[in-house]
Amino acid sequence: MDEYLDDARSEMAGVTENLKQQLGKVRTGRATPKLIESVQVTVASYGATMPMNQLATIQAPDARLLVVSPWDKTTLNDIERGIIAAGLGLNPMNDGQVIRVPVPPLTAERRNDLIRGVRATAEDAKVGVRRVRQEYNELFKTGEKDGDVSEDDLRRLLAKVQELTDQAVKAVDDLANAKIEEVQAV
Repeated sequence: MDEYLDDARSEMAGVTENLKQQLGKVRTGRATPKLIESVQVTVASYGATMPMNQLATIQAPDARLLVVSPWDKTTLNDIERGIIAAGLGLNPMNDGQVIRVPVPPLTAERRNDLIRGVRATAEDAKVGVRRVRQEYNELFKTGEKDGDVSEDDLRRLLAKVQELTDQAVKAVDDLANAKIEEVQAV
């Protein structure tokens, strides 16, 4: 049954890793390639929708500017439309060679919206962690009913799952609080 604890640990780690990726996309007023690298771009000449990082190199030469250098210059207009359609509040400028994306400072209202979004995303991650806890608690309780797990082992396993849950929830809180501080600092 201890191998199930490793599975529970890795599933909870997966939830926190997913949260890291989602929080990386939250705009903080500071230019970072993560902000637009997963923006979906419909490329007419390819007949496909692709993430930005598969079409171009994204750089942040300073704190307020992103520069998108497409590998195929025919995709410039498609990339520009994709950035606008992403709803990030960014206004790309196409000069025929690269796309410059100025990142404006956040307004107080937008900052509060982002903080609410971060908290909601963190709460979803906590729900995911708790769902993993519930799944493994039920698995261990079923094992006890079937006679595969003793009562003492059940208590030990349930305590260990709770400990893993507490660690994962703390990690989620730490990630969310760090992102909130980052949003407030800009």
